Formats: sequence, C-alpha cells, structure tokens
Amino acid sequence: MYVVALFVVGVTQYLVYRWRNPKCNGMLPPGSMGLPLVGETLQFLVRGKSIDIPPFIKTRTQKYGQIFKTSLVGRPVVVSSDPDFNYYILQQEGKLVEMWYMDSFAKLFGQSGSGKDGSSASTTSIGHIHKYLRNLILNQVGVEALRERILPDMEEKSRKALLDWSTQDSLDVKNATSSMVFDFTAKHLFGYDPEKAKDKNMSERFTYFLQGLMSFPLNIPGTAFHKCLENQKMGLKLMKDLIDERRAMPETHRGDFIDQMIDGMKAESFLSDDFVMYVMFGILFASFETISSTLTLAIMFLIEHPMVVKELEREHEEILQNREKREDKVTWNEYKSMKYTMQVVNESLRMASVAPGILRRAIQDIHINGYTIPKGWTILVVPSALQLNPDTYEDPLAFNPSRWKDIGPSTVAKNFIPFGGGTRMCAGAEFTKAFMAVFLHVLVSNYRLEKVKGGEITRSPVLGFGNGFYVKIYNKDRV
Repeated sequence: MYVVALFVVGVTQYLVYRWRNPKCNGMLPPGSMGLPLVGETLQFLVRGKSIDIPPFIKTRTQKYGQIFKTSLVGRPVVVSSDPDFNYYILQQEGKLVEMWYMDSFAKLFGQSGSGKDGSSASTTSIGHIHKYLRNLILNQVGVEALRERILPDMEEKSRKALLDWSTQDSLDVKNATSSMVFDFTAKHLFGYDPEKAKDKNMSERFTYFLQGLMSFPLNIPGTAFHKCLENQKMGLKLMKDLIDERRAMPETHRGDFIDQMIDGMKAESFLSDDFVMYVMFGILFASFETISSTLTLAIMFLIEHPMVVKELEREHEEILQNREKREDKVTWNEYKSMKYTMQVVNESLRMASVAPGILRRAIQDIHINGYTIPKGWTILVVPSALQLNPDTYEDPLAFNPSRWKDIGPSTVAKNFIPFGGGTRMCAGAEFTKAFMAVFLHVLVSNYRLEKVKGGEITRSPVLGFGNGFYVKIYNKDRV
C-alpha cells in the first residue's frame, strides 16, 4: 500500500511538473499555466467593474510584459497585447497560424472543421470556405448593398424603433437595441418576420448565449455552457425552420443569404443544412451583439457629454438643410459626409472592444522577441489591451471622439481592431458602422435622452452593463 501511495504521489508530481513546464523547442514566454486542466480560466473570467482592460490581462501584462503564456479551458495559450506582433500574426493566415476557437466556442458554433463526409478540413479548405462565405456576406451587407438598398431600410427601422421607445416610461437600452438589430439583420439576410415569430424572446436568447462562449464545455444542468446549449437549440431550430420554409416555397426566391446558400449547395461540397444553420446563427450573433453593445455604450456616453450631442446635432441639421426635402431618406453621399458622427462611432467601438479576443493557432513554431510559441498553441490577441492602451491613446478611458482627427492610418492599422485584422477582417464592418451612423442620425435629429437608472459597466472579459441601463426618450416635436 505504501509503495502504491508513493507511486501515485510520484506520478502526480510528474504530471504537475509537465503541466507547468510544457515542452518547447526554445524558451516559452513568461507566465503561469495555473492549475492542471483548469489552468487560469477562473481568473480569466473574473469580472472587472469598469470599462478598462480586463483585470486578468492588465495584471499579467504589468507582471510579465505584452506577451505571456497561460492556460485557458484546458488549452495552452499565449496572450498578446503587442501591437506589432498582433499586426504581423494576423497577416500570417495559412502560413504561421490558422483560425481557431476554444472548445466551448467551437462546439457552440459547430466549428468542427468537417465537411459533408465528416473528414477534417485542412487549412487550405478552411481558407476556401472563409473566402466563399465572406464574398456571400459582402454581397448582402457590403458597400454596394448598403449604397443601393440597405441604408433607407436602416433608417426606417431606426425611426420605428425610436418612435416606439419614446412612448415608454423607460427602457433598457441594451435589450431594446439588441431586439432592433436582431430583427433587422434576420429579416434582411434570412427573410425572418419577427411579428410572425412564435418565440418573441429570440434576441434575448442570443444575448444569454454570449455568457457561455468562453466557459468550460460541461453540459451539466446549471452551468453556463448548458444554458447556452439550450438557447442554441432554440436559435438553430429557428434557422432550420427558415431554411425549410424557403425550400418549400422556391417561388419566394429573394436572392438573400439563405437563397444564395441553398443555391450554393449544388456546387460546394462543404455546404450542408447543418453548416448553413451554424453560419446563419454565427452571423446573427456577431452582428447584433457588436452593434447593440456599442450603441448602448455610445448612448451612455452621449448622455454624459452634451457637447458631443450638440456637435452631432449641428452636423445632422446641416445634412437635413441641404436636402430638397427634409423627410427624404439618408443617401450614401450623406452617410459618407458624417465626419464627426464617424468619430463618435470609432470612439464607441474603441472603448466598447466588444470582442474579448481574436484567436489563432500556431501551425508551426513561431519565434518572437527571443521566445518561442510552440506549434499547436493558441494565440489570443486582446483588442481591449490595444484599444485602451495609454501609450497609444491619451487618457484612453475618456470618451473623446475628436481624438480621431489626429490618429493616423498606421496607428489605426495596429491599434484599432474592433473587426479583427488581416484576411479574416469582419465582412460586416461597414454594415456595423453604417447602422450606428444612421441610428444616430435619426436619434439626434428627432429625440433627446434622459438617464433613468443603471449604467454600471463590466468586463468578464465580455462587455456587460450590470443590471441594465435605462433611459427615457423624448420626441423633440412633442416636448
């Protein structure tokens, strides 16, 4: 019995040693691997009670430097807030790195990397799939689509939403904007009609889904991951119903995203019903969460900065006065003339830093500053660590849209990545900025805001708004 105990202790000590000292053909970046299996995941998820860089990232950057090692959700990870390294690594898709997701994220979004035959996808095939999907998305929400048909619809949706909100005593901005953006995006891309939907809480399900993205993939009742799976099932069912409905009525062909994906199944082997469902799910989640969170933060800051509101009002009143008819819809030229509005949008995107991180996996050893990142390790680029860095942005936690007048393109390229970078930059970037600009156009031209309660900001590391942010919206014509 004594010998067995010694053996167990010895094996345990060896395993702990190997965990804390991973194999590497060189010297690993400084840092800690935390506890076996758990790593530092619990510390990573600790909620920070401000808009600042998440505590986990900030404390370790101060201790170890801009590049450090850790372990999250059972995976060895190198975290980077080095702008030069991040810029470089995001340009190395298919050469040094490949797109990667944590296990929980991959399972929730169906990112198994398999085709119809169940085979594992290679880096080359993943690149083809990404390029194919990116072109489809750009066709639906890119510059030409915005210019030709989407801007007026965005304005109409914003007008209807704000008019409805102005009749309420108060509303939670995050919930309201989430519902607005979800309904608009789902209708535009998939023909979803929220008024006919059986589940009236679908946008809320997508919001709750966010909470489990970087959790342990434990499907046990009561865990965040289990709750996410339940919400995911409802979301995927909606996607499946939309696909089946379109197939059953081919005469309703609209040329939207669903139609293009169904048509593409005839030529692309990787396209299946399950794949399309997950893609639809991911597009909806990415679009509505980024826009709604950033808009909520923007509205919060506008209430706190009346001089910014006055400058916005001046810009948009000038646009209205230059029209033949004030009631005409926003045009592409008008949108592109909203210089100060775009500074507000960029500042809101910078401070929101909605994406908790951008993930890549090393497909060969990577050497940086005397350190080695081993093949197979995950690299986590942290947008908030770049976009809230005081060495780049003076007084980074202050809302100052005018700072964008003096920020050059090289600074933007390496230190402003709300939509990712390199070949994987989000295809919906212009869509997001346009939606925010058009919404602000309608808002400042017709309404004024008053805070009712709330306004706590947290990062866990996802941006959150505590118990909500409630406002009262007044129609200027009726005050």
